[in-house]
Amino acid sequence: MADFEQVRQAVLAFRDERDWLQFHNPKDLAISLSLEAAELLETFQWSGDDLWCKEKLGEQEAELADVLIYALMLADRLGVDPVEAIAAKLEQNSRKYTPGSTQRTRRAASRTNTPSCRALCQAQTHMR
Repeated sequence: MADFEQVRQAVLAFRDERDWLQFHNPKDLAISLSLEAAELLETFQWSGDDLWCKEKLGEQEAELADVLIYALMLADRLGVDPVEAIAAKLEQNSRKYTPGSTQRTRRAASRTNTPSCRALCQAQTHMR
């Protein structure tokens, strides 16, 4: 099993062996990352109450890999160390979302996750 730095280096080597760096500006990489995330989301589309869609795990894994690859390439072009960025964001989130705060959120979400609330959300979505 490879570690994070080995995977990151393999992604960048793959890109460089194909001379793709010339096409990889931050805007286009961010767009590509978003499109790949949408493809991951598509594996859950129309699944109804099936929140896991386990029969599509292979597709989900492949799409998630695409998202991660584009994220690594974008980080490289922006000069962002992904490990440092993740550590900083986790530190920021630990101050914002203290332990126990999710309990309050879960209770509030359970009150809005009723059939009538779901129907209202669906109706609002269709009206857009």
